[in-house]
Order: sequence, then structure tokens, then C-alpha cells
Amino acid sequence: MSTYRLNNLLAPRSVALVGASARPVSVGRAVLENIRKAEFKGRFGLVNPRHAEIGGIAAVKSMDALDFVPELVVITAPAREIPGIIDQAGRRGSAGALIVSAGLGHGPGSLHEAASTAARKYGMRLIGPNCLGIMMPGVSLNASFAAHMPGAGSLALISQSGAIAAGMVDWAAQRGVGFSGIVSIGDQIDVDIADLLDYFAMDHKTRAILLYIESIKDARKFMSAARAAARVKPVVVVKSGRMAQGAKAAATHTGALAGADAVYDAAFRRAGVLRVSDLRELFDCAETLGRVESPTGKRLAILTNGGGIGVLAVDRLVELGGIPATISVETRKKLDAVLPPTWSGANPVDIVGDADAARYATALELLLADRDNDAVLVLNVQTAIASAAEIAATVTELVGKYRKEHRRWAKPVLAAWVGADQDIIQALSSAGVPNYPTEDDAVRGFMHLVRHREVVEELSQVPPAMPDTFVPDAQGARRIVTAAIADGRQWLEPVEIKHLLEAYDITMVPTYAAADVEQAVAYAKEIFAQGGTVVLKIMSRDIVHKSDVGGVVLNLTTPEAVRAATSDILARARRLRPEARIGGVIVQAMIVKAKARELILGLADDPTFGTVVVFGRGGTAVEIINDKALALPPLDLQLARDLIDRTRVSRLLKAYRDVPAVKQDAVAMVLVKLAQMAADIPEIREFDINPLLADETGVTAVDARVAVGPPQRKFVGSGPANFAVRAYPSQWERRLKLKDDWRIFVRPMRPEDEPTIHEFLRHVTPHDLRLRFFAPMKEFTHEFIARLTQLDYARAMAFIAFDEATGEMVGVVRLHSDSIYESGEYAILLRSDLKGRGLGWALMQLIIDYARSEGLKVISGDVLQENTVMLEMCRNLGFEVKPDPAEPDICDVKLKL
Repeated sequence: MSTYRLNNLLAPRSVALVGASARPVSVGRAVLENIRKAEFKGRFGLVNPRHAEIGGIAAVKSMDALDFVPELVVITAPAREIPGIIDQAGRRGSAGALIVSAGLGHGPGSLHEAASTAARKYGMRLIGPNCLGIMMPGVSLNASFAAHMPGAGSLALISQSGAIAAGMVDWAAQRGVGFSGIVSIGDQIDVDIADLLDYFAMDHKTRAILLYIESIKDARKFMSAARAAARVKPVVVVKSGRMAQGAKAAATHTGALAGADAVYDAAFRRAGVLRVSDLRELFDCAETLGRVESPTGKRLAILTNGGGIGVLAVDRLVELGGIPATISVETRKKLDAVLPPTWSGANPVDIVGDADAARYATALELLLADRDNDAVLVLNVQTAIASAAEIAATVTELVGKYRKEHRRWAKPVLAAWVGADQDIIQALSSAGVPNYPTEDDAVRGFMHLVRHREVVEELSQVPPAMPDTFVPDAQGARRIVTAAIADGRQWLEPVEIKHLLEAYDITMVPTYAAADVEQAVAYAKEIFAQGGTVVLKIMSRDIVHKSDVGGVVLNLTTPEAVRAATSDILARARRLRPEARIGGVIVQAMIVKAKARELILGLADDPTFGTVVVFGRGGTAVEIINDKALALPPLDLQLARDLIDRTRVSRLLKAYRDVPAVKQDAVAMVLVKLAQMAADIPEIREFDINPLLADETGVTAVDARVAVGPPQRKFVGSGPANFAVRAYPSQWERRLKLKDDWRIFVRPMRPEDEPTIHEFLRHVTPHDLRLRFFAPMKEFTHEFIARLTQLDYARAMAFIAFDEATGEMVGVVRLHSDSIYESGEYAILLRSDLKGRGLGWALMQLIIDYARSEGLKVISGDVLQENTVMLEMCRNLGFEVKPDPAEPDICDVKLKL
């Protein structure tokens, strides 16, 4: 339901509190006192069947006795009474309830289920139960039992822990940091993290969103909301349970590597969410992101009156991946002219221990004007010579003036006054200067800004186009897997794995399955005839790691050696693992690539996020080395490259000494192909390729294991049910025949279409662009086009049309659903020289069909009055066309589905 009726809960005009107690030390009384102290401006009433008044406020015995309909009902009553209270509120017409009380239980027959059922009957939204409550300073509402109410500000906090939320409020009060809203969500009976992300992403008062997460219920919903929010403002998360045992006893190396916390890391990265490790870092992040914009780069200039602390700051900066800024020649000359001759002459700019406010101001002004840095950190160590408070006042005044002059182009200025008293901290905070107790904290604050910029840029990266030659045989691969499942098997046989890989154009060494010694010798002779040597491996569904039982013998060159080795392998396996089912031996051609790197690639099944792609250093000691990175599918080439780059082994893929560089895009393509395989065949539960040999000639899979089983549907909606991120919906590709036998290919838009869009727009007249965008459009930036092409298929769709004869793009239609997934707004644009040939009609019919398939109830749009052709087409398609009462030159068009 996303943001449906959330504004009524988080910015209500009327509130009722049910269950307030006359006992001074109780949750209900604490909530009442907090509502009173916050001076809520709307209507407020108390409901309590046992007391006529509480704390001097009159109470009524039931919801029906209230002389107004409360938009929000706050419930602190005993759990057994809650379903009935919600039913009463629903009958009165309340929009929702905040359930502070605990003890509703879970599962069929529980009070939790009864409360949820009552709310659904009336379309009510529920926050909680078992939560601290909500604090919305902008509307003077504190419906919580927290000790303090934060001031109004630009940070939103969504927390699964009431204690964490309360701690953030205490911290904010000390630092002068305000909040647009704090919501403790408790057990998430209805309103969840994703709903609130959507709400605060659209809230103009919110500049950054902070999350404290213990677990995620609906990963696809979360990923969609988080990606949407992160595109418009910083989203920062602390996830507890980082050190919990992540990798259960797994049947593959890949499964063992894909621990739960590592999967959360991958999910946050894919969503553009900045993860921090603990509450202190979350506080630092809030301090920074709540006050300043991210810099354009990571070059930091450091101004200090203490050389030692400046050097420590530089050390920390380099350690975290930042760049100490170089002082330009021009700026150095100016600093020479105004600073003592003993100043450091470089970054950090040490202006000497006796520096006063005037010297700080002069140096800071010059550093802010220097184009060779992206931000400035001001450090101060208090001395008896100069007043730290006076220096702080001067710095804040200068920063304020600088920001007014440069506005959105102003560089971030951060500060650390070591040992500062509360007055100095308050002065810096009041001026909007992020400030920290130490230089280490300040540098980390700067790097949070850098990391935020980087994750946002990753969201808008344009991937390279996929090679047209990759056309997998998905049907053939699916037959292999379904046959194995029908046969009651959990594991594919080696030859089946080879055929499966071949169906996705992944090369594997020649592989045969031999049931006995003589069959092994026969297959070996075929390999010898090709001039190769032989590798033998034990074949057993129960022996995961073949080397544990001496189940691998290399470099066999004669039939006799193969006969003897086969007998030894089988005998040894039966002796060491008598319970194991032994199917024979695998006979493979031995690949000798002395300079190849051994890699592991695979798929794992996570209970929260579904399929996960794993990449890392391969071999027999993969778990010990533990050099791996994870990503959520689907993948494109750019995402696959990023996945590779996050491992230590990626450095070995480059050339060194006499070892040529690996053909890295060949490795990346295998990752893309595995992700596509997972989308096409959700019955694949785990997949190991270990090792994949990679060198300058390409890649070859040497060994692989594949676990299969009936698909476990994880996520609702279209697309692969095992993907937390909606995959490219290839089922919507169409070939159309229009007027005059004009043949058109239509497909969903992809991120790599940015160059295509730029070229297409060159063929659209300024007049048609104005009709589409309602304003003259002179240029289209990368950021603008990226927002059009980087689609979240869970929320939006765009179909682009190509002329089959020329391959040129000729039109596009898009649909973006609202936050409650009931209606969608469309937009369409055609090449100006190709209008009047039926393309617009065809694209509109396609987007209408798509909206129906997604369960939308309405399609709407805004059309300029002068765009008579579009208005006529809308009428012919069944749209209702009405003038916009607020915009006389615009028509509202609406189609009920």
C-alpha cells in the first residue's frame, strides 16, 4: 500500500489517545504528557472507559463518544482490547492507528491477525505494534514515550528499535540537530520500512533519511523504495547482526561464501543506500549529510593550528580512500604572503599554534577559492594564546557569507574543535557547519559525503551494450533442470552441467561421466586421440569437496594410468565415505594454463533477498581465503565489472611481470550469463563454477556443481520471483506491423539506451519537445537522460520503438505508477518526421495493456491544450478529457481500466 493514508498518520489534523493511564509511571501516561508538551495544534481527545479525566484532560468512554473523527488513533491499551479499538476507529472513519502496546503475538488466531483484519476492513493503516511511537516536530506531534522531543529539522529516522530512536533523539538534542520525523515501526503489522522510505523521499522537509534495520520482510518492496529514495536524497543505514553466523552449512562453496550480512551489504549497495557500521558512525553521518551537500570529488584541504593533528587527519583520509588536496601554486603564493614563514607550505595547512581568528579567516578564504580542492576541514586545538570560541565565531561567519555567495555550488566546510565546550559546538551547529569531537570523526564525516556521491553515481552509470551474439538456449537449459527434478534428483550430473553451461555460451572443458573403470578408459582414449591428457574426479552427490577424499587425480597420459587411478579413486572414496552414493568418476581433458587465474563464480539462494551472484578467488581454499563479493541480479556488464573490482583477486587479473592481463570482460560476461540463467530457471538453487580459469585468451569452466529443486516463490509481482530487483521484462518485447507495412520492434527501455535516447532527441523538433516537457528544452544532461533510462521496473515502464529496417529509435512511451500502485501517469514522444503512421496509437495501446497487467486502475496524463492531435487520440482511446482547473492551458486526461 506504500504511502496510502500515511500523511493522515504522520501529519494528522486530529488525534485520539486510547489507553492513557492515570498512573504517573506508565507508557500511556508518558505518551499523553509528550503529546501535551509538544503542544499539538490539531484536535485531541482521550478515550478511557474507566476514568473521566486524566492529568486534567477530560476523557470519554469510547471512540463513539468523541465529538470528532480522529485521523490518527494512538493506542496504549492492553493487547486484548486492540482489535476492538481498531474496529471502532474504522467505523468512525479514522485513517489509521499507532499501536504502541506490545503482546499481540503472531500467526493464525493471534491478536496481531485480528487487528490487521479489522484495519483492512476499513482501509486503515497501522504503525507498530510494540514500538516507541512517532515524533513529527513539523506538526508539533510527539506520540511516543521518549524522554525528549527533537526540534524541527531535515533528517528523518526510521527505526526498528525504539531504544535506538530514543538514543538518536538524545544525541540530536546535544548537537542541535533537528528532525522532520522519527518513526519507530516495531513489529510492522502494516506500515513498513519501504512505505516510510516512499513517504520521506517525497517529503520536501526531509533532506536525508536514516535507517536502523534488524531485518527486512519484503526485500523486493524494500529495494524498490530504497532505490527510488536514494536517487533524490541520502539514505543511510545501520544494520544490526553484522557478526552473526551468516553462512549455514552449505552444499557449495558459493553458498558458504554468501553469508547473510554480506547479502545485506550487496543489497544496500545495489539500492544506493550508504551503510555505516555502528550508531556512532550513523550520528556522524547524520551530522554531515543533514547539513551540507556532497562534494564533486574527494580532495580534502585541511586547515589546522596543530601540525600533529593535521598529519593524523591526512593519514586517516588516505586510509579511507580520500585524497589530500594539493595546494595550487597561486594559492600557495597568497598564503606565503599572509602567513608566518613557519607555516607548513603544503596540505595540511598548518598556520602555527598561535593562530588567531583573523589568520584562520584569511587562510580559509584562500582555500575556499582554490579550485584544487573539493572541501575544507578546519581543525582547532585550543591554546591559551587565541580564543577557540572567537575563532569558531569567525569561521562560521565566513562560511555563512561564502554559502550565500556560492549557494548550491558551495564546497562543504567541516570542523573539529578538539576539547570544545558546548557553546562552541552549539555555535558551529547553529551555523550549519558539521562538527566533530576529533579529526578522525571529521575525516570519516567527509568520506560519508564522498561515498554518498559515489553510490548515487553508481545508480546512474550507463552500462556498455550487451553483445548481440549472446542468445541463450533457455528452453533447452530448462529441460535439463526440470528433467532432473522430475527424476527426484537434487544435483545435476556432470554432463548435464556441461550442457547447461553450453546453453548459455559458457565454455567448459570436455567432460564425461563414467560409471566404471572400463568406461573411464574408453572416454580417456577419446581425449588422448585429441592429443590431451586426462583428469579424473570422483562423481558423488554426497561428496561436496572432492579433494577431501583424494578424489582428484591429474595429468594422466595412458589408458593404464587411467585404469589404475579410477580403481584407486573409487576404492578410497568408498573407504573414507562409506555412506556416500558413488556414481563413478568424471573424466575430463586436462587444461594446462600456467598463467591462468583460478576464480569462483556462482549463484546462492538467500532467504531474504532470493538469488545472489557470487564472485571471488577460486580453488580448494575459497572459504579460508574468503576473497569474495556479492551482487543482486539482474546484472549488466557494468554491474559485473563493479562486482569483480570489489575483490582482492581483481588486482591479479591485471598484467604483472611476464603474466598478461586476463580478458576481464569475458569474466564479466560469465557473471551476466549466470544472472540471466537464474532469471530464466528459478529452479536452480545453488551454482558453483570452481575453478573458472581466466587468462588473456578467455575463460574456461573446469568444475561445477548445480543444486536444483522446485522454485520457491519469494516475491509477488511480475518478473523472476526469486529476484529482489525486478529483471528486464523480455516478455514485453513485440514486433508490430503498422501502416504501409512499416515494421517496428518494441522493447522495454534498458540503462544502456542513453546514447540511443540522445540520438533520438536530435530528430524531435523544439516544438514537439515543448509539447512533451511543457517547457523549451535546449540540452539534455547525462543526469537527465539517466533518470529516464535507469528504470525500476517495479514502479515504471518505458517502451522504445525501433524501425526494423534501419535500427533507429522512432518513439517512446512511458508509465510511472503512483506510490500506492493504483494509477499511473503516461508520457509519449515520437520522432517528428515519422508521425501520422500509427506508431503513437500502437505505443499507447501497448502501455494500456501493460498497465492492466500490473493491476493499475487508472492511467492519467497532462496534455497541453494546443496538442490537439494527442487530445484527439486520447478521446479515441477512451480517455476522459477535462481542462485542468488550476492550469488553463493544460488538459487532464484519464482512462479507467
